[in-house]
Amino acid sequence: MKQMRNDSAIYLCKIVCIIPSVLLFHFFTHAQTKQIQKLPAAYVNPFIGASTACKPLYDWGKTFPGAATPFGMVQLSPNTITGGDNGSGYSKEHTSIEGFAFTQMSGVGWYGDLGNFLVMPTTGPLKTIAGKLDFSTKGYRSHFNKKTEKASAGYYEVVLSDTKIKTALTAAPHSGILKFNFPANKQSRIQIDLARRVGGTSTLQHITVINKNTISGWMKCTPEGGGWGDGSGHPDYTVYFYAQFSKPLVNYGVWEANIADSLKRKRKNIESDEYQAIIADSKIIPLIKDYEGKHIGFYTEFATQENEQVLVKSGISFVSIAGAEKNLQAEIADWDFNKVHQNATNLWNQALSKISIQTKSEAQKEVFYTALYHTLIDPRNFTDIDGNYMGGDKQVHNTTAFTKRTIFSGWDVFRSQMPLQTIINPTVVNDVVNSLVSLADESGKRYLERWEFLNAYSGCMVGNPAVSVLADAYAKGIRQYDINKAYNFAVNTCAKFGNNALGYAPNSVSKTLEYAYSEWCVAELAKQLGKTVDEKKFRLLAQSYKNIYSSEHKSFCPRLPTGFFRPWPEEGRLKFSFGTDESNLYQQGWFVPQYACRFE
Repeated sequence: MKQMRNDSAIYLCKIVCIIPSVLLFHFFTHAQTKQIQKLPAAYVNPFIGASTACKPLYDWGKTFPGAATPFGMVQLSPNTITGGDNGSGYSKEHTSIEGFAFTQMSGVGWYGDLGNFLVMPTTGPLKTIAGKLDFSTKGYRSHFNKKTEKASAGYYEVVLSDTKIKTALTAAPHSGILKFNFPANKQSRIQIDLARRVGGTSTLQHITVINKNTISGWMKCTPEGGGWGDGSGHPDYTVYFYAQFSKPLVNYGVWEANIADSLKRKRKNIESDEYQAIIADSKIIPLIKDYEGKHIGFYTEFATQENEQVLVKSGISFVSIAGAEKNLQAEIADWDFNKVHQNATNLWNQALSKISIQTKSEAQKEVFYTALYHTLIDPRNFTDIDGNYMGGDKQVHNTTAFTKRTIFSGWDVFRSQMPLQTIINPTVVNDVVNSLVSLADESGKRYLERWEFLNAYSGCMVGNPAVSVLADAYAKGIRQYDINKAYNFAVNTCAKFGNNALGYAPNSVSKTLEYAYSEWCVAELAKQLGKTVDEKKFRLLAQSYKNIYSSEHKSFCPRLPTGFFRPWPEEGRLKFSFGTDESNLYQQGWFVPQYACRFE
């Protein structure tokens, strides 16, 4: 009996000793599980693809690493370069930064645009020029240590080595906020280059000092100042801003470069030593409250203590200063940087959670969610918080029926990104159709643009991708738009860019195949709308691909206007640009997706 009691006591003692161990084990296991089960935004690495010139070539994503929200109007990001084929204004092999801009393009080739409202914290004497990437010309540009650079969905930070200023950025859909931690300095500064623009320059700017904490103004960007396609993309837009500073404006002013009317202002012109010398020699105009010029900037100077924090926030609009103010007040009414950051993270988690993947590889999750993240940048919001947007007729329109969106890189996205959005973001696709249709209507062009940029018909690349997006949306029940108007514009598009005249596009395999597919899309739309005559016409046009098939070479081949095929090259189908755009016949020759579809 005694032995039994002893055994029981020992057993009880073991239980009492084991319980804390079990609880402790459970606690750590639970903690580790929670740590492993990260939310999707935590897997986003904005540095993936953020390069324009580094090796290996497959990393040339031309994306930006800065702060944005899903399909947001604002992309607040570091900029390392203004000119060249650098669509995003940033390349991760660079080791200096010229400022932090509120608008960026993402993932584009050609010569980029945007990069407007460039904010830069500085110390010491005022410099009015950014300076060159190699520092052969010095300015307000600063080196930075890559180890201090951090980025996540909706957030970016870096330490500027030359001035020891720690910078953090985060964004809301129509606005952004920057946080600067300055060193102790009697001449600290925040300066804003209003002329700055990726791929060129804004051609006219205006600024007003409203009160001791607030400025407003605008930057007009036209083809004469380069930009999208160095002006060939017909960019013509105005960015309005309403910005506030946490530190009062006491010692402030404007600088202005004397840009002669005779000076050309395309990309190469503004990169020239002559032009840069003019900017470096800008006139400083202190304490002026209202100013307009061809190349101006704004500065505010103040003394700072060690690690003193100064913030700047701004709303952006493509409609008006009043719109920019409303956007800022609706989204960032106070100075709570962390709250804005958390909201941006929440928006990304919500957007990225529409797809979940099962894998034990953290690396695969990073790649997947970063790729998904990049599909949710464009087509971005072009509408202010009050429903106003700038139309294709250069007039202000208001709508609550849809969100006007912009930067539809049609040829690049119609076979990949857009079908994905029909599944995870059908409302966005509905907005895209409405936006393209309203643009065709407002502009008076009455056809759907293949590569739209801030209301500009840039005409970039080939085919009629908007027709495909429309047909796909309608087939999947995404139909909150004027389908009759949309259909008529689709027909007009194929009439303007199609295989009607000869049954093929002269000298081009790419165009013939792309047009034949979009003509098939119209046939499918016609069928669903009961337009039997049109359906028959476009079904026939959809088979135009047969007209450029060479039985001799058993391949598609570019055909001359006379009807003869072009001479076959020695390299055969491997010949780059032999009737193809950015491809060869092996790559482009697969594009007959309608061939596998049943026509009857």
